[in-house]
Amino acid sequence: MTALPSAAPPEMTLDDLTRVLLVGSLVMLVAVAAVRLSVRSGLPSLLIYLGIGIGLGNAGLGIQFDSASVTQILGYAALVLILAEGGLTTSWHNIRRSVAPAAMLSTVGVVVSVVVVAGAAHLLLSLPWTIALLMGAIVTSTDAAAVFAVLRSVPLPRRLSGMLEAEAGFNDAPVVILVVAFAAQGLPGAEPAAWYVLAWHAAVELAGGAAVGLAVGWLGGMLLRRVAGASSALFSIGVVALTVLAYAAGAALELSGFLATYLAALVLGNVSLPNRMAVQSFATALGWIAQIGLFILLGLLADPYRLPEQLLEAVVIGLVLLLLARPLSVVLSTAWFGLSWRDQAFLSWAGLRGAVPVVLATVPLTAGTPNTGWIFDLVFMLVVIFTIVQAPTLGWVARRLRVTEGVSAVDVELEALPLVQLGAHVLQVTVGPDSRLHGVAGFELRLPRVANVTLVVRDGEGFVPAPHTTLRHGDQLLVVTTSAARARTERRIRAISAAGRLAGWS
Repeated sequence: MTALPSAAPPEMTLDDLTRVLLVGSLVMLVAVAAVRLSVRSGLPSLLIYLGIGIGLGNAGLGIQFDSASVTQILGYAALVLILAEGGLTTSWHNIRRSVAPAAMLSTVGVVVSVVVVAGAAHLLLSLPWTIALLMGAIVTSTDAAAVFAVLRSVPLPRRLSGMLEAEAGFNDAPVVILVVAFAAQGLPGAEPAAWYVLAWHAAVELAGGAAVGLAVGWLGGMLLRRVAGASSALFSIGVVALTVLAYAAGAALELSGFLATYLAALVLGNVSLPNRMAVQSFATALGWIAQIGLFILLGLLADPYRLPEQLLEAVVIGLVLLLLARPLSVVLSTAWFGLSWRDQAFLSWAGLRGAVPVVLATVPLTAGTPNTGWIFDLVFMLVVIFTIVQAPTLGWVARRLRVTEGVSAVDVELEALPLVQLGAHVLQVTVGPDSRLHGVAGFELRLPRVANVTLVVRDGEGFVPAPHTTLRHGDQLLVVTTSAARARTERRIRAISAAGRLAGWS
């Protein structure tokens, strides 16, 4: 009788699974707890997650990981989820007036920044032009998660917060196109393409990706309305699946999958689908998981023994980016939209870098571009150093430039079916230290007839206000309004905060 062949030993055993789950769950709990530390310190949580990754690596617990290709693949997957979360949780009402300047920042601004950084890298670091352009493209992209993690407590005008949010959603796509193109041109024997050829290909990829994203978002939204069932969980999975489909469709057609993802998510998040809060909560959870996993993975890939070798070069490129390239790109991109020099100065300082440049630093490694192994270390050091410099000071810079508002108003996310059925919104309004809402009585707000202040929290104590209750600095209000009157209600509150009780009359 012929003996049966013995089974090959499994690559992973149940004991291995137990260890992975043990370490993974502990790391996730530490990462969740790190958010409180991030809020208190003003530093984006990305630095803590990078530190966790380094601690797990060869300089800490000894986990060996050195695969740039795996990092790039998982990094792209994480960026898809992060962009999907950004689009699904972004209100078109909040960013619509900022889309044009943000689009200029994401195209013209990107080109200006790449050229300036490349020129500095060529002159100061003696890099060949192709590698210098590659370096400029890698470090150009801003990061929405890094910016808004430190701006939660800073009440910015909608034109600025919307511009930063839209720019971070848009600029990943053109930057990825440039990095891939410059990495390919750096290969031995490659013929450098003319700038107009590169510009044409980039324009086609961006326009095609935008068309795919808008189509998937619009058609997918119509389909989901028809098949929406009672399960908000399944519905949320379907919405996120559509944003991933937009990336896959765009990439399969050799178009910009990242832009397709963001625009599809933006459309789906603003077409009045049912279960909106459940969808946003699910997308936010996936976005957090993607961010935590991505930053820890990047920390694992980094070699802390090798990083200090690129310290000086990282500081040089970072200073050029912060003090020259970013301000110049902001001025040339937004001068046409009537922004004041204060707004432009804040936008220049708020250009935080995050995971995207570090992920893109793996592209030349996987493409085989020679003499680029040091780029990852330089970009890693640049992101860490300048996040520490910029992030904690954003609030102070905003106040010094006087670009903050005296009042902030955000939507309160409530999983309440009656609110959806009634078409109602709940706003949380915070009366800031400079707001002229101080001393204004409730009846003097002159809110729309279908809006009302239902609760005031003062010094930790809540009470239902009367018409003659006067507001004070530091008060937090809950304002209930119908969907139709939401925008008018918020405009009214902001107007009185800026001009006092006579706003609209004087």
